[in-house]
Amino acid sequence: MDTNEPIALLGGLSPAQFMRRHWQKKPLLVRQAIPGLAPPLPRAALLALAEDDDVESRLLVRDGERWTLRQGPLPRRALPPLTRPGWTLLLQGVDLHVEAARGLLDRFRFIPDARLDDLMVSYASDGGGVGPHLDSYDVFLLQASGRRRWRVARQRDRSLVPGLPLKILRHFEAEQEWVLEPGDMLYLPPGWGHDGVALGGDCVNCSVGLRAPGRDELARSVLQRALDETEAPEGDRLYRDPPRSSTERPGRIPGALLTFAAEAVARFAGDAQSLACALGEVLSEPKPRVVFDEGTGGSLAGGVRLDRRSRMLYDDERVYLNGESYVASGRDAVAMRRLADDRRLEAAAMSSLSPQARELIGEWVRAGWLHDVAAPD
Repeated sequence: MDTNEPIALLGGLSPAQFMRRHWQKKPLLVRQAIPGLAPPLPRAALLALAEDDDVESRLLVRDGERWTLRQGPLPRRALPPLTRPGWTLLLQGVDLHVEAARGLLDRFRFIPDARLDDLMVSYASDGGGVGPHLDSYDVFLLQASGRRRWRVARQRDRSLVPGLPLKILRHFEAEQEWVLEPGDMLYLPPGWGHDGVALGGDCVNCSVGLRAPGRDELARSVLQRALDETEAPEGDRLYRDPPRSSTERPGRIPGALLTFAAEAVARFAGDAQSLACALGEVLSEPKPRVVFDEGTGGSLAGGVRLDRRSRMLYDDERVYLNGESYVASGRDAVAMRRLADDRRLEAAAMSSLSPQARELIGEWVRAGWLHDVAAPD
């Protein structure tokens, strides 16, 4: 993608202009960002998806000031009648299950894959919504059917209404509002309060959410991953007490042991390559509940494509696929990076791979992580 080329999705801005002017700064409303946009599934199929154990689903029902929340799976009989006002069905990670949803998410790949999270679909009856709230991450809100009124505000007071099963802002005063029609899109930076209410029912909204891991959360994940992958070398230095180390205070941790531990942590944390590898593995880990269907090798003569559930990233030294890391160099590295960027590798690029790389791709196909481009979705 040429990030300097204007696109309709961003209202005629190029991705580079959008990132400079709006990203994590201010909202952007785009009328007809995707003309002719329709829900990724018909209504009946969308509601049926909530019954699947592998799909994260939630049902929210509002009755005046009373809110109820039910976690999925949700059989059809658990959902209110379509004519009943005030309810919303939320389906997380629809891109993992529906190719059309994955295609919609792919329109936003001017943002690094390491930051893209998933596509959530909400179905709402008349008056349905989740109440005024804020997200700690960027979000693109796409109207797929029906109409929804969005009210937004820079939210300074982040206190919540107590005693509710969801996080609803206690004090929300809208600064701007719009009604979105099918094909319209609203981008909101992190921390902006927003409240979307369906107008007239049969309202389907698709939200593209971004991953925004906390610093401490990411540090724990990366360090734990790196520790899990590290084998203690032979002759690993063991702690030794200093001379004359008898004590009259046996409950006290020896200062020398604390120093030994601090040096060990500093030595480990200073290994930039190990941490980079661990980060790549953490960021490429598949979403929870993802299970790949075992594939067959096939001829692969026409090239390969990533399964819609696969996460593939790379850095200067390695490529990462579904939580695993692989060292790549030369022509193999060029081809693997192209596979990560394009989510497919054409036959011409496949022919340039080394026998070892072709064998690895065959393993990925058999694991269900890749598919022959000619294979059905």
